[in-house]
Amino acid sequence: MATLSYQIFNKHSKLSNKNIKEFIKELNTLFNKFKVDKDIDNLNILKNKLLFLIEENKSNINKKEVKIIKNLIDDFDDFLEQTHKNKEKKKLINVVSEVEKNYKKCDIIENNKRKKYAKFCVKKKKIKYEKELITLQVELLKLQNHIKESGQKVLIIFEWRDAAWKWGTIKRFTEYLNPRWARVVALEKPSDIEKTQWYFQRYINHLPAGWEMTMFDRSWYNRAWVEPVMWFVSEEKYKQFLNDVPKFEKMLVDSWVKVIKFYFSVNKEEQNKRFEARKYNPLKQYKLSPIDKFSQQLWKKYTLAEYHNFSNTHSKHAPWIIINSDDKKKARINAIKYVLNQFDYPEKMNKEGLKLDKKIVSDWEEKTKTLKKEINLEKDDLFE
Repeated sequence: MATLSYQIFNKHSKLSNKNIKEFIKELNTLFNKFKVDKDIDNLNILKNKLLFLIEENKSNINKKEVKIIKNLIDDFDDFLEQTHKNKEKKKLINVVSEVEKNYKKCDIIENNKRKKYAKFCVKKKKIKYEKELITLQVELLKLQNHIKESGQKVLIIFEWRDAAWKWGTIKRFTEYLNPRWARVVALEKPSDIEKTQWYFQRYINHLPAGWEMTMFDRSWYNRAWVEPVMWFVSEEKYKQFLNDVPKFEKMLVDSWVKVIKFYFSVNKEEQNKRFEARKYNPLKQYKLSPIDKFSQQLWKKYTLAEYHNFSNTHSKHAPWIIINSDDKKKARINAIKYVLNQFDYPEKMNKEGLKLDKKIVSDWEEKTKTLKKEINLEKDDLFE
């Protein structure tokens, strides 16, 4: 025979002052059973059913009995809260120490066994990098939760010299982020219709909404170096762009978009070395674009374009941050650290752990001083 509580919850019987005491007795029995079984799901269901039941039967039962049921619901809540706290007390996995389980240090493996452990035998430097990277990726998750909860809009622009390992950095940024709140935008070359539009128009729909981190893999700054160097834009439109960018980005900042602009730099010798490596590796050939083959030949022009860009489009509200990516691992670590340093968020790691390497991270003024030594502003002209 079905219990009274079953009949009432399934509307086969009505709750009344005549059966309320028996009903409460059954509730206590159910509650104790769920507590012993630690059946949290059914306890939550029971709680929700009771809340609906009280609302539906206010006129059928007296206030005293309603209060008894509400006190029972409070007991449910206390138990659920305590259970949740006990779960939280369990230690989280130490993802940093997990890194060491994936490798064996070369210096602890006997020489005659190193071939056997080739895939696991790595230098201490590699293990240190992996541990630091995973630590920072945990911080990025904390930051993402903070951005989501506070409704912030974050735009990170990634620009670079060809072969500066920018994509590897973006991958490390996004590797563990929730893709619902973090997007990478990498637009193809403009269509015939887009070519007739306002230059910034095709980027507008991809800007971050509230709670989002959006990363631009290349951006409107295509017009700053690729287009003038490769003769894809007129001098007039190029100069107009340099004039418009600070105003456009000021509009974004005034609309509460946090703008972070990275430029990944690489020296000429390192760039050539990476191009050569791409030529003969079928897994990396896709990275070698038709334009890349001109990068070495037009090195000086790209340098000139960099100088004009940093001199004209840097601003207090959207400064340029230069990342020296001759060492790709240090570049990744320091780019992530820079972003983390721009925000205050709960349980943020100590400042020492987020200290930047000044050899890797520099500002636009320092970069332009270096660039100025490589060009002749009186003679060199992008549109000659």
